[in-house]
Amino acid sequence: MAKVKKNKALDFAAHLKSVEKNYSMVQVLDETGKVVNEDLLPDLKDEELVELFENMLWSRALNDRSTTLARQGRLGFFAPTAGQEASQLASLYAFNREDILFPGYRDIPQLVLHGLPLYKAFLWSRGHVEGNLYPEDYNAMPPQIIIGAQIVQAAGAGLGLKKRGKKQVAFTYTGDGGSSQGDFYEGVNFAGAFEAPVVFYIQNNGYAISTPRHKQTAATTLAQKAAAAGVPGIQVDGMDPLAMYTVSKAARDWAVEGNGPVVIETITSRFGPHSLSGDDPKRYRTQASFEEWDKKDPLIRMRNFLTEKGLWNEEKEVALIEKYDEEIREAVKQADNAPKQKVSDFLKTMFEEPTNVIQEQIEYFEMKEGK
Repeated sequence: MAKVKKNKALDFAAHLKSVEKNYSMVQVLDETGKVVNEDLLPDLKDEELVELFENMLWSRALNDRSTTLARQGRLGFFAPTAGQEASQLASLYAFNREDILFPGYRDIPQLVLHGLPLYKAFLWSRGHVEGNLYPEDYNAMPPQIIIGAQIVQAAGAGLGLKKRGKKQVAFTYTGDGGSSQGDFYEGVNFAGAFEAPVVFYIQNNGYAISTPRHKQTAATTLAQKAAAAGVPGIQVDGMDPLAMYTVSKAARDWAVEGNGPVVIETITSRFGPHSLSGDDPKRYRTQASFEEWDKKDPLIRMRNFLTEKGLWNEEKEVALIEKYDEEIREAVKQADNAPKQKVSDFLKTMFEEPTNVIQEQIEYFEMKEGK
C-alpha cells in the first residue's frame, strides 16, 4: 500500500493540540483566596459576595447534617455535595427564579435555594410522593435519577422558552459520567441546532461513581465536546466561587440574548463518596488525592477573600452555622410529620383512570388500611 504524503492538513496530532489549547481553565481566585485575574472579577456588591458565601456555608451544613441522617437510616438516598459548593451555588447565583432548573440527584442545594422548601427535599430523598409535588410557579423539575436524562429535558424546555419569546433560560447539571451518555450529546446537539437558551453544566469531580474521568473519554477536556454541536464550551475552576459566577453570568447573558446554548465544565471534587448507598471512595482513590483537593476547598478560598476585604470573621460564621443547624432540624421535623404513604395511594396514582384490576386492588388495600 502506498504511503500517504505528509501534509499539515493530515497532521492529526497537531489537530488535537489545536483544539485542546482553546479550553484552558478560567480562574479568578487561587487556592489561598488571592485574586489572580482582575479582569474577571464579578461586579458583585459586598453584601452579594457575603450572601454567596453564606449560601455555600449553608450547603456544607446541609451536607453534614444529611450525612448523619442517612447513616441513622432517617433519610434514604443521599449524594454528598461537600467540595462542590462553588460549582453548584456560585453558578446558581447567576440565574433568576424565572429560569428553569433541571437538576441531577446531587443538586439538592440548588433546588432549595431556587425556592423549594427544604422539608420537601428531605421527603424526596425518602421516596415520599410529596417530595415531587412542586408549586405551579416554581421553575424546576425534581432531581433526575437517570444519568444524563435532564440534558434532553432542558434542551426541550429551552426551545419552548424561545418559541414563547421568554427572556428566560433553562439550566441543568450533570457529572463527568453524564457527559459520556448518549442523552448528553443528543441534548446539546438539539439545543445547538435550534439555538435554544440553555446552559449545560458538567460538574467534573473526577469520578463517575468509581470510574476515573480518563477512562471515560480520550478528550482532554469535557468542555471541548460542545464544539461538535457548534456550541461554545468553556472550562472553569469549579472550586473558585468568583470564576464560577463570572462564567455562569456570561453564559446566561449569551443564551438569553438568543445566541443559543453554552456548555460549562467545572473542575471540582466531591470530598466524600458518590452516595451513601454503599460506595467507598477509599477503594479507588488515594489518600494523597483527598489531601490535594482538601487544599482547594471552595469555602477556604471564599472565606479568605472576604476576610481580607473585612467582610467576614469567625464569630459571624459560628453564629450562622448554629442558625442553619436549627433550620435544618425544623425541616427534618416537618418531613417526619408528613402523612405516611399507603399502598392504595400508590395504586391511585398509577393511572389517570384506574383499570378494573387496579381498582380492585385499591379497594382491597383500602379495606386492609382501615378505610
